[in-house]
Amino acid sequence: MRFKKSQLLKKLEKSSITFALLSIIFLVFLLLTSLIEVSLAELNHNLNSSFISLLGWSILEDIRFFLTWMLPAYLIYLLLSLLSPKFARGLYIVVFILFYLIQFSLLFYFNTTLVMLGSDLFGYSIQEITQTLGASDSLGWEKILIFSIVLVFLSFLLVRFSPKPKMKWQLSVLLPVLSLLFLLFGSSESLNASELSSDFERNLVKNKSEHFYNSAYSYFNPDIYEVDIYAESYLGDLSAEYASIESFEYVDEGSYPFLRKELNRDVLSPFLETKDEAPNIVIIVVEGLGRAFTNEGAYLGNFTPFLDSLSTKSLYWPNFLSNGGRTFAVLPSLLGSLPFAKNGFMEMGDNMPDQLSLLNLLGQNGYETSFYHGGKSGFDNMGVYLKKNNADRIIDEDDFPKAYKKIPSKLNGFSWGYGDKELYRNYLEKKQSASGNSPQLDVLLTISTHDPFFTDDPERYDRLFEERLTKLGFDEAKKQEYRNYKKQYATILYADEALKNFMNSWKELDDYDNTIFLITGDHRIPEIPMASKIDRYHVPLILYSPLLKRTAEFRSVSSHFDVAPSLISFLKTNYNLQIPTVNSFLGQGLDTTRSFHNFHKIPLMQTKTDLRDFVMGEYHLNGEDLYRLTPDMAEESVTDEAKKEELLYAFDQFKRKNAEIINGKRMIPDSITQK
Repeated sequence: MRFKKSQLLKKLEKSSITFALLSIIFLVFLLLTSLIEVSLAELNHNLNSSFISLLGWSILEDIRFFLTWMLPAYLIYLLLSLLSPKFARGLYIVVFILFYLIQFSLLFYFNTTLVMLGSDLFGYSIQEITQTLGASDSLGWEKILIFSIVLVFLSFLLVRFSPKPKMKWQLSVLLPVLSLLFLLFGSSESLNASELSSDFERNLVKNKSEHFYNSAYSYFNPDIYEVDIYAESYLGDLSAEYASIESFEYVDEGSYPFLRKELNRDVLSPFLETKDEAPNIVIIVVEGLGRAFTNEGAYLGNFTPFLDSLSTKSLYWPNFLSNGGRTFAVLPSLLGSLPFAKNGFMEMGDNMPDQLSLLNLLGQNGYETSFYHGGKSGFDNMGVYLKKNNADRIIDEDDFPKAYKKIPSKLNGFSWGYGDKELYRNYLEKKQSASGNSPQLDVLLTISTHDPFFTDDPERYDRLFEERLTKLGFDEAKKQEYRNYKKQYATILYADEALKNFMNSWKELDDYDNTIFLITGDHRIPEIPMASKIDRYHVPLILYSPLLKRTAEFRSVSSHFDVAPSLISFLKTNYNLQIPTVNSFLGQGLDTTRSFHNFHKIPLMQTKTDLRDFVMGEYHLNGEDLYRLTPDMAEESVTDEAKKEELLYAFDQFKRKNAEIINGKRMIPDSITQK
């Protein structure tokens, strides 16, 4: 019996030493990966913090990640080694190689898109992922494959021929002991890198694999939300600071979670003239149009001179928010003021519950409704959503005449479709040839300001970019920083010029004088580093029309959710629009207060699988982090547990209702649909 125990101990001691040596190599690779990532960021992006500071934070995050998993990995390794030491060692090496293949892919993705990949990967079909990768100028499988081969080769060399120094087994258990102490007394949360100056830098230093796996775990193990009457009571007694935040009068929450009485708040009539005939409405959604580089006061500089001039002749909301961090959310939010369901409302496909929207309500009141897009309307199920809402006409990439030219593509032939100028030209040609006297609701969604950021005349727009840098008064050092994102800024200038030409051409049409134009962004371009969490959603809203009696700038906060309710209220007041007395809109309507404030409760979905942002009053909740919004829509981190709890309760109530839609509850009764 004593002999067997001695053999077992020797086996465990040898396994502990092997595990320790492999783990040290694993840690060296982890730190090397951080060095590569921070070096790439230093070469390709504008960093305010020093290289040493960023590398230090990144290494600390890696060590925390390493210590979090060492103890469970050690215990699993020992159990397997009792069965077969060779198998345990071989499995460790396989996991080692797979981990770093994924780690590098995630690193490369972040360096290209400036967005950490998480569970949003699971929100897209294989076809959509392939299209996204194929259309990208810099994100491709071939680069990942080349590095992967090199990584596998280096891993093999290090593991196969690494020196095997003698180590006492007592020393070999130091790693799992440190891991145990860390798990007991350390922090399992991310380190506080708040001293870093931007959201981009804070994301840069995070371990990309940890973010991906945590996000994937949350996706496949979601929180279960049930009706909580105590939370509802809590929300009914919010602090006085939130007294101005309106609540809806819900009709039948048990059967229809979002069904409520119409607010009937018309805020646009004081600004718009009315005519005998209902006005045309043209909604232009510009891909990636963020407030960070749009119009006067943009913290990155004004790269949209035409939109800036147009905003001074319009109703303009500079502190406006999109409700999604990707394009998937813009149509349901902007046209239907709809919740997100599980992966975005449109991802429900044919199972989308019946709903009210600008499209079907205006269509039932004599409007002809159309959607124009330079790409595929099948992407994100946009076409299914539009058909579900009875759009009369859907024009996408497949409907452009052969004479039109697509966005220049990569050598592999992938392209997102037709650029902004071609989209507007096709729209105007079809409009001029159309017959009929019905008012029009037209929605246009552009694609040019999207990776790969190609234009039809790159030399010209590169020159305009350089001229813009000079006009903005940048010195040579700052110009060099901006040149890291020359393609992005060049396409922004292109998109702005395309809008200018489009609006000038519209003036030649007979019904120009009775048309309302709304221009906004679907989200902010992520490929230019972001300063804050709210930056991703911060977009402008411009309402321009020859019908305007006066212009105004409203610094209050509103979102895409509020557009449809306000347009419908305006048309009902002035043109006898026939609509139900109840609806399921999430928005309360646009706020036309001149000063900065917010009376909305605004959920924001960053990706198809990441519902973690909520704005209420002047506070923004991002996961467990609380920020206060400033009048220029920057934000500062705050520590206020009472405020955070209030936002968490309010956000949870939205999530509970949203979960009911996921589980099959309806948006509106059949009686409304039939009527």
